[in-house]
Amino acid sequence: MKERTGDTMPSIKSAECVRSQLNDSDPEGILLLDCRSPELFAGARIRGALGVAAPGLMLRRLRKGSLPVRSLIADPRHKEAFGRRWKNDPIVAYGGDERDCSDESSLLSAVLRRLRQDGCDASSLEGGFRKFQCAYPDYCETSEAGDQDGNSSSASTVTALGLSGLRISSDGSDGESDLGSASEVDGSPLVSGPQPQYPVQILPYLYLGCAKDSANLDVLAKYGIRYILNVTPNLPNMFERNDGFKYKQIPISDHWNQNLSQFFPEAIAFIEEARAQQCGVLVHCLAGISRSVTVTVAYLMQKMSLSLNDAYDFVKRKKSNISPNFNFMGQLLDFERRLGLSSPPCDNRRSCERLYFTTPTNHNIFTLEAIEST
Repeated sequence: MKERTGDTMPSIKSAECVRSQLNDSDPEGILLLDCRSPELFAGARIRGALGVAAPGLMLRRLRKGSLPVRSLIADPRHKEAFGRRWKNDPIVAYGGDERDCSDESSLLSAVLRRLRQDGCDASSLEGGFRKFQCAYPDYCETSEAGDQDGNSSSASTVTALGLSGLRISSDGSDGESDLGSASEVDGSPLVSGPQPQYPVQILPYLYLGCAKDSANLDVLAKYGIRYILNVTPNLPNMFERNDGFKYKQIPISDHWNQNLSQFFPEAIAFIEEARAQQCGVLVHCLAGISRSVTVTVAYLMQKMSLSLNDAYDFVKRKKSNISPNFNFMGQLLDFERRLGLSSPPCDNRRSCERLYFTTPTNHNIFTLEAIEST
């Protein structure tokens, strides 16, 4: 272990310096940590970088020094690589751009601070990912291999979806928010083991998926999906001109200031229309983790009279890496009150924040088998 460096300011590596180290014969000579949102990391990153993500509660624990950086790495392969290399290899962490480098409240700053406390040789990347990508695009990966869904896909999929040309801002306006999810408050990783193939069947006619599923005609045909609910502001409706498909687009980014609940009624009506037509309906966002999950949970709450706890648990049993940001979870709690449903009572705000949403409670009104046979 290197000598502890305390809270001294980290050095700053230029894009040229990082590129030269990536050119070295040793492929593991530098350990890169990407501190942007999971969606941005999935879309493009510096070659070989490991994804680091911290929901709001985990970020606060990281700042207090009670959480190791390793626990913020979701991908098991990335976690193993970090555990093997962090004590000996120089580390360069980066955010989206210069703002992340100078923002003391950012995940990047918290990660660097914790690494310095652990005695690591940690530096920040000057200008962040945006500057590096502009200068050295050949040293960036633009496929979604190794994303938070645990799936791999080709760069052609990204191109087909128009993702490579999206200008996604570094403030998280179209990325996973750092506000986190109710399933992550205990510090567990976003992904625990192999994830199911997509799309995931929630009900006989209702499927939850990601952008790749919405662009795959074979997948849509296999599950009889003719209705597609696109919960993003900028992903294209790939087959909109095909008479066999019907689309609804909800222009919401995965960000703390977005009001997704205002679209619950029309989203639920759209899913019900697909059910009435005896067609499959796919609800998707970019990664199939936050926005589409929020809509799916809202649908189950209203149509199955499930509490938020029970609806969330039902979806999580089908797809274990769901992660709606806390703003959306708050909107679901408000929706639950409007519907007159109930979750387990909370004695105070702190106990509510620690609600894990993993234990069904409303046994009197449903069983999983009954819902699946609906």
